[in-house]
Amino acid sequence: MPLPKFIPVGARLMVRTLDGNDPRTGRQQFRDYIGHVRSWDGETLSITRDPAANGSRSAQDLSIPCDSIVALKPIPERKNNALTKNKTGMQ
Repeated sequence: MPLPKFIPVGARLMVRTLDGNDPRTGRQQFRDYIGHVRSWDGETLSITRDPAANGSRSAQDLSIPCDSIVALKPIPERKNNALTKNKTGMQ
């Protein structure tokens, strides 16, 4: 995949990386990260990975080499459910 020359700092992205092959099936495996861009120099994408929505994982700083990136996709910000619920708890 041709990667962009410029990625704005603060942009929220989904980054798909190649994670090797499954030893049992031989199929390629991928890993997806969603987070905000800290920097992009054309060789390494630095992002702050979003914490898990259910609280099981805190935010993480990651550096992803460009040769492992398979896809990039802009992602909208998460909605804050506490602010969007009405009195009945429905959105």
